[in-house]
Amino acid sequence: MAALMSDLPGQVESPFRYRVYWEDTDAGGVVYHARYLAFFERARSDWLLAMGFPQVPMRREQNRLFVVRRVDTRYIMPARLEDELEITIGVEHLRAASLTFSQRMVRARDGELLATARVDAACLAADRFVPARMPEALRAAIQRQQYKQEAQ
Repeated sequence: MAALMSDLPGQVESPFRYRVYWEDTDAGGVVYHARYLAFFERARSDWLLAMGFPQVPMRREQNRLFVVRRVDTRYIMPARLEDELEITIGVEHLRAASLTFSQRMVRARDGELLATARVDAACLAADRFVPARMPEALRAAIQRQQYKQEAQ
């Protein structure tokens, strides 16, 4: 399901929303544990896209991509078939070639906290898979998002 995003690059609407489908669940209609990671990944990708930094051109034109180095996930309550999920994204730490995301997943209808994730990501040179500085325009956009989050 597509996320709810602003039409203006750099203006990120939060949270990102996704619906739970059969493909996301086990036989009991509960979201399979690995699918939480997929929802978190989708939200981070949509977050970059909403800020005006689609990943395919970034890889092709700037030779940069992001990889996940570490994920700490806390499962609190189960998400279920047909739930609408809201995922928020914050940036805890921003460095020249890495960042740490803080993510929360809640059920839209009642605001129940379902899961949290702390994700360490690294920026790499796409052609060599070695650490590389992220594009300065992206870094500046992330800093603007951080300031906006801190002001709330």
